[in-house]
Amino acid sequence: MTDPASRPIADDEWENLLRQWRTQPAAQPRPFFYSRVRARLVAEAAAERQLLPAWLRWPSYAVMLGLLLLLSGDGALLR
Repeated sequence: MTDPASRPIADDEWENLLRQWRTQPAAQPRPFFYSRVRARLVAEAAAERQLLPAWLRWPSYAVMLGLLLLLSGDGALLR
């Protein structure tokens, strides 16, 4: 069995561990990280500024909506 008197006390172990962490160099982001983040934010902001909703930008959905509105009325336009 190990002798508890030969082991350093718990506070000393924590101090040693914290000292080792402090001496390590700070982590650095990869090159152009902030440029990529900024570009993505600009692209997302531009996508949100669309004048028409996404479903209306696709012609097939716009045609289906037009047909639905035309056929769901009372038929006054078809007379």
